[in-house]
Amino acid sequence: MTEELDLPGQDSDAGSEEVVLTPAELIDRLEQAWMNEKFAPELLENKSEIVECVMEQLQHMEENLRRAKKGDLKVSIHQMEMERIRFVLSSYLRCRLMKIEKFFPHVLEKEKTRREGEPSSLSPEEFAFAREYMANTETYLKNVALKHMPPNLQKVDLLRAVPKPDLDSYVFLRVKERQENILVEPETDEQRDYVIDLEEGSQHLIRYKTIAPLVASGAVQLI
Repeated sequence: MTEELDLPGQDSDAGSEEVVLTPAELIDRLEQAWMNEKFAPELLENKSEIVECVMEQLQHMEENLRRAKKGDLKVSIHQMEMERIRFVLSSYLRCRLMKIEKFFPHVLEKEKTRREGEPSSLSPEEFAFAREYMANTETYLKNVALKHMPPNLQKVDLLRAVPKPDLDSYVFLRVKERQENILVEPETDEQRDYVIDLEEGSQHLIRYKTIAPLVASGAVQLI
């Protein structure tokens, strides 16, 4: 499996370009997205292009195995690798669905207020799921509880009723690219700004919202 795969990307001028990845690099991208999604308190940018490419690669691997000789040790090794990749892929997608269910009003509000050109947190399928989940929740609340309440209490603001992601929670991370002058704590009446440098390869425990942009850019990896 040494063939290269084309993955859509963005260049510095916001134009589209194709990033050529080997299968190993593609799986590495998937594992990075999985780890970040698993440990980030909020729903991250969707990686639908990576998911689609991995699914295509799995199909290609299955076709190769069907043509392989039975009893070949390599067949068993490739089958185990396919199961590992399927586990990572399904865990990644399951984690995203759990976050959508947990924070659906805020996820949809973020999508609604997203600026033009800003990456979306939701794939088209996830967006449809989130909207349907919200509609079903509103219908359930209305039929089970709200219709029995006084008229002035028959409306509920889901943005207030459903907790937001806790961006102040702390996360472990590994630095992939050196970063300078990272503001860890904003200036207050009791203390001045606390700025640090993040050395490549170092590991830290930091408040998530401080390094959220670095997670999105790939400069750090949550662990």
